[in-house]
Amino acid sequence: MSVSTAALDSSVCAPLPVLGQDVTVPLVTGGEVTYAALDYAASAPALQRVWDDVAAYAPYYGSVHRGAGYLSQLSTDLFENSRRTVAEFLGCRPEDQVVFTRSTTDSLNLLAAAIPANCQVFVYETEHHASLLPWRDAQVTYLNAPRTQGQAVETLERALAGRDPYGPALVCVTGASNVTGELWPVRELAAAAHAHGARIVLDAAQLAPHHPVDIAELDVDWVAFSGHKLYAPFGSGVLAGRADWLQAAEPYLAGGGASRKVARRADGGVDVDWHTTAARHEAGSPNVIGVYSIASACKALTEAGFDNLVAREQELVSRVREGLAEVPEVQVLSLFGDDAPRVGVISFVVRGWNSSHFAAALSAEYGIGVRDGLFCAHPLVRTLLGSDPQDPGECGAPEAEPGERSLNAIRVSFGAGTPDEHIDRFLRAVTELVREGAQWKYRTEDGRCVPDRGEAPQV
Repeated sequence: MSVSTAALDSSVCAPLPVLGQDVTVPLVTGGEVTYAALDYAASAPALQRVWDDVAAYAPYYGSVHRGAGYLSQLSTDLFENSRRTVAEFLGCRPEDQVVFTRSTTDSLNLLAAAIPANCQVFVYETEHHASLLPWRDAQVTYLNAPRTQGQAVETLERALAGRDPYGPALVCVTGASNVTGELWPVRELAAAAHAHGARIVLDAAQLAPHHPVDIAELDVDWVAFSGHKLYAPFGSGVLAGRADWLQAAEPYLAGGGASRKVARRADGGVDVDWHTTAARHEAGSPNVIGVYSIASACKALTEAGFDNLVAREQELVSRVREGLAEVPEVQVLSLFGDDAPRVGVISFVVRGWNSSHFAAALSAEYGIGVRDGLFCAHPLVRTLLGSDPQDPGECGAPEAEPGERSLNAIRVSFGAGTPDEHIDRFLRAVTELVREGAQWKYRTEDGRCVPDRGEAPQV
């Protein structure tokens, strides 16, 4: 999978309007500043286009698949049209299904519940917990972190060559790392999986917001992603791909909407005829607003010109990496090396700094929001930091004082709505904090590093 790095003039591809771009936040040192949201990998701000579309629909909200009234019929049409929009956005094949879920985590747990008995699952230790942990009822092989894209393919081929050739098998892999932003060789991994009779699911949570995803072109069996990372918060996600395992499995949730017919038996029991469409795994009243917001985001990204958005983001990636490289104390984390293609997700540590302290200072003194911790990818971050797998550490700040070495990292992430000024401010802040230190004193409170409001600023 390649990413264009062609430079574009900012007038050709300006940042997309997002909610919150004019929000101001207080600084602990006094005054206010426009908030720099650089935590897109956790939740991207909603596109203004998405918000406007949802606001226009809101007065017409009605229950989906549940009524003969005009608003119900309108909402049902909008819901199913959104399904078609997402299928087109993902390049789905004619026989593929698009199932709406709550998130990437929900999507992969749904698939885990639908895999056949005795299915062998192969997953790299580098995965986000959403794709590392759902396979509790399967025979799971955890693959060691590869250090090149080629090694990733070789590792998978060796593992698949030793599997039971007659049983079902599934490979789960990320498209872009939520820690390093590096792109994985999805097409090559799919070819290796299929050559050994296995299927493959792509965790596109970090890929879909930054790069076009085409199921048919990549030749993957399923794709999972979340709306809240695709500029469409509201608690919706997608699982799209092959229908056979989903149709053969028991419904993910039992209830209304998943059933076509329910009848009492003479012995007092109940017979149920379940849907074979996507509705089989969409029991309950669907989140029509969340689904519509995903479809709106898909349209917005497509109409804006995804290639232009990718090119602009690559300019920002280059600026951040070049800026961080000028600060010797900063170590950028990477699996595949400096030349690996990546999206706008970069993690790093700063020599002499606790990562939570550094992130807190970015927020309190510069109005910059980043993430610190293990990013729900504990094995990967520990591997990248060279720490023992048994070392303590959690998602979020550890119980460590400012200045102590931490076993976590700092992540800066950005995308289609990021202004140039946010990147410039971030790089200036990193340089100033490393060179001059924090202006304020900090302490640990409930596991978080926070400004000590009772202390005067450092001089």
